[in-house]
Amino acid sequence: MPTDANRQFLDFEKPIKDLLDEIQTMKNRQEKTKIDFSDSIQKLEQGILEKRKEITSQLSSWQRVQLSRHPDRPYTLKYVDKMTTNFVELYGDRNVRDDKAMVGGFASIDGETVMIIGQQKGINTKTRQMRNFGMANPEGYRKALRLMKLAEKFNKPVITLIDTPGAYPGLEAEERGQGEAIARNIYEMMRLKVPVICVVIGEGASGGALGIGAGDRVFMMENTWYTVISPESCSSILWRSWDKKEVAAEQLRLTAEKMLGFGLIDGIIPEPVGGAHWDYDGAAQILKEYLKPVIRELKQMDPNERVQKRIEKFGKMGFWEE
Repeated sequence: MPTDANRQFLDFEKPIKDLLDEIQTMKNRQEKTKIDFSDSIQKLEQGILEKRKEITSQLSSWQRVQLSRHPDRPYTLKYVDKMTTNFVELYGDRNVRDDKAMVGGFASIDGETVMIIGQQKGINTKTRQMRNFGMANPEGYRKALRLMKLAEKFNKPVITLIDTPGAYPGLEAEERGQGEAIARNIYEMMRLKVPVICVVIGEGASGGALGIGAGDRVFMMENTWYTVISPESCSSILWRSWDKKEVAAEQLRLTAEKMLGFGLIDGIIPEPVGGAHWDYDGAAQILKEYLKPVIRELKQMDPNERVQKRIEKFGKMGFWEE
């Protein structure tokens, strides 16, 4: 987790940065003058908690999108590290290559063996390029499907962590069957005989999210978004400019609260005060405790009944007027 000195701040988080700077100034003065400022520092730290709570309680849709992309936000492998043990990463789609934007493997959650799969973004320029900014190629989705089938073979639950700006739209990805790979994953996930739980932990954009997003339960973390297109792309299509991205974010109804209201997800997982980027351990612990009873519940169901309910669940989604 980044130290206070290394943290990055979004525009609307500036009041928090100001308080942190004030604390650091007091600590420096305390060191130089040997005067005890601990009471003042404690009050400022309490003020930071209150400010974090205040800021996240009144976020706009666009600010939620910004928070989901926060450079300090934990990604899939961070959650794997913090909430599982004995993680064994598995590689390759057995066809083209190993896609670094999609990671997965067996792991243990408090003694329960699961297959955990997710999109992984990089934490610096070099790893972002290596991970292709979390945008998987067809081989990434085929790797994910291979791992799901492996989990089914050994009768282990599947957990997917969704965090992508979309599937990679490059020419070579289309040549290798990007659309087919995503469609195949959705088709096969509907029929998996094991429990499947999907969680949006950051960005949930378009087919990139749906490629690992069809499960018995679909959850979103508090400061995430889930929709067919990013606000910037929507703005560029409708208004030929990115300037209307805030309007697009509002009109897309992409926040967790809206998705829950539409019946497209099954629940919202809370985050630590101010967002998951403030407390990796806390965020992972909340997610783990949320997942454990859901896994137990789904494991008790008959596999055929579980598949039927999964198909019915997605079949009922959406509403229209004639």
